[in-house]
Amino acid sequence: MPRKTWFITGATSGLGLEMAHQLLARGDDVVVTSRRPESSADLQKQYGDRVLVVQLDLTDTASIQAAVDSAFERCGRIDVIVSNAGYGLFGAAEELTNAQIDHQIATNLTGSIHLIRATLPHLRRQGGGRILQVSSEGGQIAYPSFSLYHATKWGIEGFVESVVQEVATFGIDFIIAEPGPTGTNFGANLVRADAMDAYRDTPAHAVRRAISDGSFVMKGDAARTVAAMIAAADSAAPPLRVALGSTAYTSISEALANRLAALEAQQDIAHSADRLDV
Repeated sequence: MPRKTWFITGATSGLGLEMAHQLLARGDDVVVTSRRPESSADLQKQYGDRVLVVQLDLTDTASIQAAVDSAFERCGRIDVIVSNAGYGLFGAAEELTNAQIDHQIATNLTGSIHLIRATLPHLRRQGGGRILQVSSEGGQIAYPSFSLYHATKWGIEGFVESVVQEVATFGIDFIIAEPGPTGTNFGANLVRADAMDAYRDTPAHAVRRAISDGSFVMKGDAARTVAAMIAAADSAAPPLRVALGSTAYTSISEALANRLAALEAQQDIAHSADRLDV
């Protein structure tokens, strides 16, 4: 397989770091981004000049554009953009602060949107490329206490659904990766809202308790999840969405089936809203 160059956000921990290691180990070149470039020193020490570290803060639009422009200028061509950076905000909607909400949206949704927009002109000029947007099973289903996290994941999936139609003629395509609960440090990086007594006996608190005591099962394996994402990105014609892990497959399948059944039950109501003169 020809040597490729990958651009990965959020490559200092979790799935992003695992992906960087797997790609570099097989001989590819990787651009890693971080708010603190020194956090990638170990990667650079191990792999030398096949690692390019670029400073990027997803909450700073100018930083995103500068990082993307610098990476393409220095690499010449980038084959795969991996929009991976993000974190989880945990707590019932009423428990969240305005600042927590704003930062979650700025990082997971707005930042990912600006990253994709910044890469498109470069990908067009080079004749195409692939964008791998790391979403989650939470882009199609929802757990209590993750409302804002889900808002960002459902939002970025809708954005990609539209953009993929806009840029297909330029040879640019997308993959939306949807991992289920996976054994990374995601739980440790959760931003937790202060609990309210009013939610003590609700599903929101039950999820909070499961996260705290470790009973929230994470069946996904990080290395295998990343290997599946890389395989999808390497394939000639991958599907737009790739569910990763048995939990993701089951939960998304059940959610889609229930949604379709509910829609089909409303067929008469839906048709009743049509104009009668067309």
